[in-house]
Amino acid sequence: MTGSALPQLLRPRALKPGDLVVVASLSGPLHAAYEPDLEQAVVVLERMGFRVRRAPLLEAGRHHWWSASRPAEIAEEFNGLLRDPEVRAIIAHDGGQTALGYLDLIDVEAIAADPKPILGYSDISLLHLVLYARTGLVGFHADVATTGLGRHWQAAPAARRAELEKIYSTLLTDGEAIGALPATPSWECWRAGRTEGRLIGGLLNRIVLAQATRFALPLERFDGAVLFWEEAGSQASHVWSYLQVLRHSGILDRISGMVVGVPHAIDGLDSPDTSPTLPELILDVLGDRDIPVLGNVEFGHAGPNLPMPVGIRIGLDAQQRTLSLLEPAVRPLMVRGPVG
Repeated sequence: MTGSALPQLLRPRALKPGDLVVVASLSGPLHAAYEPDLEQAVVVLERMGFRVRRAPLLEAGRHHWWSASRPAEIAEEFNGLLRDPEVRAIIAHDGGQTALGYLDLIDVEAIAADPKPILGYSDISLLHLVLYARTGLVGFHADVATTGLGRHWQAAPAARRAELEKIYSTLLTDGEAIGALPATPSWECWRAGRTEGRLIGGLLNRIVLAQATRFALPLERFDGAVLFWEEAGSQASHVWSYLQVLRHSGILDRISGMVVGVPHAIDGLDSPDTSPTLPELILDVLGDRDIPVLGNVEFGHAGPNLPMPVGIRIGLDAQQRTLSLLEPAVRPLMVRGPVG
């Protein structure tokens, strides 16, 4: 869908205890050395009350070039999960470089018929953005299984792990809005202001790539939106260039706010007298666009991730350093029988 029509927001059905969550190789392969991390991720999901299964392509050592398999084979397995009524959520095992190869092969009719939470970040940003554009599906920009739940979560303090587990479980199972996400001292106000709007974003370079495809979000979908993004393994000049693309495309003229994740492995930042800080870089591109900017929020490759559900209305107050999910990401389970 590339026209201007705005599809109704498509929320997945809320999960309940015992529902099946499948971990799948939606992009990169599983290296044998990371098998223990994947096993730990399964423990985390089971502790949330879900049954967990690994998709067949998620087999240590299986790969095609930099991918778990050929794009058509990944799409076939993904579509099978989308069509399987027993599968209630899909979480990517990791990111990678493959989603561009099968964006045109996804069964969007299956998504419309039975929307399910799809969790992941990095390359999975492409799936969230394209499926939101084509169907209105709420995408769960959240930790992947292996490097996220299985590694970054395990390195976090126990209190933070428990906090994240509660947030993720509530987001997937509760038909009520979560409200304020837990702020930390790392959050910084880079430009003051308050706004409310639809949350749209992901990995910065993937936002740019998604907008270069025929599945791009129409510009009007960014009207009043809060753009969230993070970047990893890049150069400061590349980040500046990606933001310039968003400026030239008109996206920065339409959004009402910006939330920036913790940068990870970006060369060329913060060198005295020779390079900008990240807020300096961002404000340089924004120019006189007076929108709130909240920085260093915990999502992205630095991990662990606060969930950022694509399409959900969010409240942002950069000066007060607050970020609130104003709507549920899932729809409540149907109530059967008489209501007392």
